[in-house]
Amino acid sequence: MKKRKKITLNEILTYMVLIISSFLSLFPFYWMIVGATNSTSDIVKGKLVFGNQLINNFYKLTNYGGFGEAFFNTIKITAVYVVLTLIITSMAAYGFDKFRTVKTEILYKIFILSMMVPFAALMIPLFRLMIKIGLIDSFVALLLPSLSSIFLIFFFRQSLKNFPDQIIESARIDGASELTIFFKIVLPPMKSTIAAAGIYAFMMQWNNYLWPLIILQSPDKKTVTLSLSSMASAYFIDYGVIMLAIIIATIPVVIMFFTMQKNFVQGMTGASK
Repeated sequence: MKKRKKITLNEILTYMVLIISSFLSLFPFYWMIVGATNSTSDIVKGKLVFGNQLINNFYKLTNYGGFGEAFFNTIKITAVYVVLTLIITSMAAYGFDKFRTVKTEILYKIFILSMMVPFAALMIPLFRLMIKIGLIDSFVALLLPSLSSIFLIFFFRQSLKNFPDQIIESARIDGASELTIFFKIVLPPMKSTIAAAGIYAFMMQWNNYLWPLIILQSPDKKTVTLSLSSMASAYFIDYGVIMLAIIIATIPVVIMFFTMQKNFVQGMTGASK
């Protein structure tokens, strides 16, 4: 019989730290799920077991003005944003990497430096610009400033550095156009990178709060984050309904991540090589 390996003190401490860290990480989610099944009074009292108010909270949420509409608004906005952002940033990265000149390198460095400028410094100029071009209180104004994500351009360019230039040159010799080369030769092997970039873009737009708060003024154009904020700032705060709304708002992000988790990890590790 094999002797049982003795557990050292370091291993015990490591497991204890991991268990405590896991508990601290998962407890807020447990509390949120439990809170969705309880009334506000039970939540305030600190009840940590499941209740019987889930259906009642769901009924209140459906009657709450605008949450359902805000949820579907966010889905539409995020879907359009992800598609357009992936196309624009991947094409920009392709241009920067495969058509290198001194001028394009300078421009690329300026783009990278612009990442240091906080969005708070850009809010007022962007808002005034949207007023001048007549896009205030529109979904177009909501999407335009962030479609050309500098981080995603950098992310795609890092991945494109591993793509052989010889294949592109061979396709050009055969008479293929740049668009054909890009969409049929360059993009297909980059599925993992596209998946990682898609998850990043999805989460950025889905959780976007400050710019929608500034640019959207009509109640029927609210996003999920604005709807949750208005629920939390009401005269009477129904915590059970808010917990349920947060769970519903989190579901698309969870589905998106877990369905593309493998590609996300591959894309992140591949881009860092």
